[in-house]
Amino acid sequence: MQRANAAGTVEPLRIEAGGRASIAEQVFRTLRSSIVTMRLTPATALSEQDIADRLKVSRQPVREAFIKLSEIGLVRVLPQRGTYVVKISAKAVTDARFVREAVECAIARRASQGIARHAVAALRAIIAEQRKAGRAQDEEAFFALDDAFHRALATAAACTYAWKVVEEAKAQMDRVRFLSIPDAMPTEIPIVQHQAILDAIVAGDGAAAERAMQVHLREILKSLPRLSRAFPEMFEDAEDAATPHKKPARKKAAK
Repeated sequence: MQRANAAGTVEPLRIEAGGRASIAEQVFRTLRSSIVTMRLTPATALSEQDIADRLKVSRQPVREAFIKLSEIGLVRVLPQRGTYVVKISAKAVTDARFVREAVECAIARRASQGIARHAVAALRAIIAEQRKAGRAQDEEAFFALDDAFHRALATAAACTYAWKVVEEAKAQMDRVRFLSIPDAMPTEIPIVQHQAILDAIVAGDGAAAERAMQVHLREILKSLPRLSRAFPEMFEDAEDAATPHKKPARKKAAK
């Protein structure tokens, strides 16, 4: 598997017009995306000053972003020793998948009770765009559209808070999902599964919608073992799990 992304890089910070999100929140989103898409690989050392310089912000919002990233399990802040991107924990991934299945199956069942026509059209459009991204081998766009489908479904079902819960729980899972495209999981698989979910919802079949969502979210259990064998340096091993405060192997700080 080869990636276009260069490890140790950070996406440019995009300042939102109108001040809808704080600078700290935007720094957090940028760093989260960079970690999930492997621009910042596991065990990479992060420097507050380097990140602040690169994103052209002060150190305070970077510090706040590091704290939030630590809370969702993507970085480890070690006093006097530095901040590091954590390795992927298979247990954290399976725990997140369990939470996600419980919440999103309920969302699918609720959506099957009826969603607006424009919401159905928007979901179909996302699937069409995702298919285009898959054909173009645009992994980051494909991944973003996968999330967009689930977010739009939650919004259509009036479950925006439920999606917020899912989003906070699935950070570790997201890295495995991104790594799985396309080698461990061909891009056509999630597209077909999204279509099956939407078809069941449009048909008003709650049980079928729930089953389709369950199948979709369990796909990661097939790819996880293969990915941990293919990328052992990115996954937490038994020794790492037993000694969570062990200093990670130092890599060059992200610039």
